[in-house]
Amino acid sequence: MKKYILIILATLVATACNDFLDQAPSKTTSLVVSTAEQLDAILGNYNTFYRLADRNSVYGTDDYTIPLELYNARPSTFSLAGVEYYTWDIPNLAFDGRIAFWPQQYQKIFNANMVLQNIDKVSGDDALKTELKAEAHLVRAYAYLELVNKYCLPYDESTKGEPGLPLKRSTSFEETFSRDNLENTYAQIEADLEEALKITVPLVQNGRVRHWRGNTGAAKAFAARYWLGRGDIDKALTYANEALAIHSDLVDYNTEMHYSERPPTAYTIDPNDPDKKQVVYLKFPYTHDNQTDFTDMLGWKEFYYFRLLYHESWWYVPSPELLDLYQRDTMDLRYRYHIVESYSYDRSVTSPSYDYPGYVFFFKDRLPSGPTVAEMLLTKAECLARSGDVTGAMSAVNTLRAKRMDNSLPASAINLSASTREEAVTKILEERRREMPFTRRWFDIRRLNANADAFDDVALSRYFYPYTSAAVQANEQPITYALPKGSRRFAAPIPNTELISSDGRIEQNKY
Repeated sequence: MKKYILIILATLVATACNDFLDQAPSKTTSLVVSTAEQLDAILGNYNTFYRLADRNSVYGTDDYTIPLELYNARPSTFSLAGVEYYTWDIPNLAFDGRIAFWPQQYQKIFNANMVLQNIDKVSGDDALKTELKAEAHLVRAYAYLELVNKYCLPYDESTKGEPGLPLKRSTSFEETFSRDNLENTYAQIEADLEEALKITVPLVQNGRVRHWRGNTGAAKAFAARYWLGRGDIDKALTYANEALAIHSDLVDYNTEMHYSERPPTAYTIDPNDPDKKQVVYLKFPYTHDNQTDFTDMLGWKEFYYFRLLYHESWWYVPSPELLDLYQRDTMDLRYRYHIVESYSYDRSVTSPSYDYPGYVFFFKDRLPSGPTVAEMLLTKAECLARSGDVTGAMSAVNTLRAKRMDNSLPASAINLSASTREEAVTKILEERRREMPFTRRWFDIRRLNANADAFDDVALSRYFYPYTSAAVQANEQPITYALPKGSRRFAAPIPNTELISSDGRIEQNKY
């Protein structure tokens, strides 16, 4: 663990822009934090915080698929680790040496703790120090919630004594790093959330949303997400409404979304017949154009808090079930702009060719995962529906759909309707999948399977080849993999490197 902390410090120094952070640390020398501006520089470096390399969200839900025919066409497109996440593997995943999610989130927690540990000791404006303290609590709460939703079981009375997370509250190399229980883990998140809600920095400043830093809208929206996950619809609704009162601008896909102005990309495909070779052109949304330029990403005005899901393999493969939800036509503009037909050719599945789409948002690797206006409208709609206010629920979800559906359609084709609580909830959950595929689905499946309603339960299954720790056995008969409600595999295996670096104090999940 000591070595891991030093790596974090080195990363912090390498990425920050303040002269203070240019001083290289070592185990025998420490960085001297003396001003609030130095701590502000730490939290202001959004490159340290925005990215979420969560393979579980990418591969692990019913939004994703690996069709056998697609795999057979080009097996090298899919990594073994991706297959392991896809099938909810237990024995092999802990030994995947490229898992970035755990250390990435604890780096954010470390940075937050650096601020909290020093904030009362440094010089500077008291108002700034108060805001930095609240923002650091938001950073820490956000990271802990991401971790607990991946590595721990869903929380209820029956699981509160189960292993939670190692709760780091300082930057000390000597601090105990064993797992606390799940009840205390959630208590820590709630304590941080309460402090985060003290943020007074406005989201909108001089007509521009300032979502890459802690702000009032981010704290309210995060609180709505948290309490929805806990099943407290009253609190979730309250905070969703408060977030929407702060900021409610939506991107109108009819007027503000468009295809890239760059020439379409050409791909020559070979369907195993030289006489049938052809050139195919793919159309991408304008948000795909920039991989390193953050203009479009930071300019997405729906964010309350700038956070992006990252996928290193550059292909979010939408399942047939997800594609069907978009109705496979031009009614839903999210399908038009985010589902790239024949995207498989971009991923080199050209000889032999296999035609399959991909989901694209920012470049090929990033999707919005931080709280957005759209998410708050969907949270509001679901809470109203579950409380029995079907009319109010449909009004909220249709506010979103008015900006996502082709506005040349009649209102009856744009607006959803429902006559019962169950029908309303079902339609709103489908809309959540259309609006936030991959990013919120794992979170949703966990909470839906843990609530008191049975009609919204989700059982997951795959039909894929068997595999070993070395390779997929594509010459063998495919088998069915399942992740039923109540499975302990809803807690992913903790990386073995973390068990070792903790000197055995971190215990692995039990299955």
